[in-house]
Amino acid sequence: MPSPQNSTELLASVPAAALSHRTVPGQPVPQSPQGGPQGTVQPAAQNEFSFEVSTRLKDSCSPDAAAVARNGGEFQGRTGVITTPHGTMKTPAFIAVGTKATVKSVLPEAMAELGAQALLSNAYHLYLQPGADILDAAGGLGKFMNWSGPTFTDSGGFQVMSLGSGFKKVINMDAVAASPHAGADDSVAVGKERLAHIDDDGVWFKSHLNGDMHRFTPEVSMAVQHQIGADIMFAFDELTTLLNSRGYQEMSLERTRLWALRCIAEHFRLTEERVGKPYQALFGVIQGAQYEDLRRKASHDLGQMNFDGFGIGGALEKENLGTIVRWCAEELPESKPRHLLGISEPDDIFTAIENGADTFDCVSPTRVARTSAFYTPDGRFNLSGAKYKRDFGPLSAECDCYTCQNYTRAYIHHLFKAKEMVSATLVSIHNERFVVKMVDDARLAIENGTFFDFKAETLRRYYPKR
Repeated sequence: MPSPQNSTELLASVPAAALSHRTVPGQPVPQSPQGGPQGTVQPAAQNEFSFEVSTRLKDSCSPDAAAVARNGGEFQGRTGVITTPHGTMKTPAFIAVGTKATVKSVLPEAMAELGAQALLSNAYHLYLQPGADILDAAGGLGKFMNWSGPTFTDSGGFQVMSLGSGFKKVINMDAVAASPHAGADDSVAVGKERLAHIDDDGVWFKSHLNGDMHRFTPEVSMAVQHQIGADIMFAFDELTTLLNSRGYQEMSLERTRLWALRCIAEHFRLTEERVGKPYQALFGVIQGAQYEDLRRKASHDLGQMNFDGFGIGGALEKENLGTIVRWCAEELPESKPRHLLGISEPDDIFTAIENGADTFDCVSPTRVARTSAFYTPDGRFNLSGAKYKRDFGPLSAECDCYTCQNYTRAYIHHLFKAKEMVSATLVSIHNERFVVKMVDDARLAIENGTFFDFKAETLRRYYPKR
């Protein structure tokens, strides 16, 4: 932990606006009758963001009673339209990830051409480099990266706490279990030191770039995200692992609830202060790990707050993903969108959609593309295999992307073998298009009443050995 002197110096460097709403650690935030912090006034600009439900899955497809029973409850999926100051999104929608204000190796123009409706960037990384003030001076995230459509930023909480525990970009539960303190509430990855320290007021963390100490609080996160300027932001929350104790999960959930109230208060204050800026929607983040009562409590508590939508976060076991999303969807307001953080595998996508997720994001399409992996309707394959050396067909004969219309497997195989950077670009374009189109087709299937048939056929082909 930093010394008191260093703490003072760091806090002095934070804009006064970010520190105007402080709470005493461990003390509750005063509540208004409307469920928000006292003095919270809804800004008129909030009307610039909206969500309208179009078709409900349970009305369009009418799954049989056995399917509902297997699911553990009624299907919550739906289609809709999210309206932001920079355009609309038809939901369900896959939101491509451009972590550092770029989708790795792919131009924004190419992302628009392949059908991406919005991009998500990372507040933690942009705060460290180039700095939120740079994006603010540039006119906001979209203008900075030459993307005219809607944008998202996360709060930075996931990266602060996952990287701070040494678990890198993904909290892999096998890595957590392998920790010498597995199951302990302060577990870190093997061979790593703890870079983040959490208290009731916020988090001290050490930059993974140069080791500098930084302080994130709900107010600082809101100030950073307002400067970044995305259309949709997420409240600052505490991320736990599935191995944290039940007692710690309860304490963390309450901390996240209090942080959510502080985020709303600071968000509304900054919205009124930054006159002339497009309205930025704020989503609350639902935690609670694998516990039904905690997930439902978080959904109920945050659902009563004046958020524009909600993110479903936390480390999730794949087999419980649909159940947890459904718990949240059953408790959250029907009139507000739900974003599931961090999925892109076909089976996960269908599970998320049918249980109530409206949007979701993941870095996987471009991450695996850089290892030469490409998606097809018949599964995922790897272009580094020798069999592709003389394969002059497209990555997928059924794909309409730029790569498949212009390049062959043999050529891209050669690029990977020659270590040419454009190889990642071509496969990333294809993989992003594959996921975007699959979700678009799932949305159309809900609208025309064929979702479950479409899901069955898609997964049968993609996972032939199941």
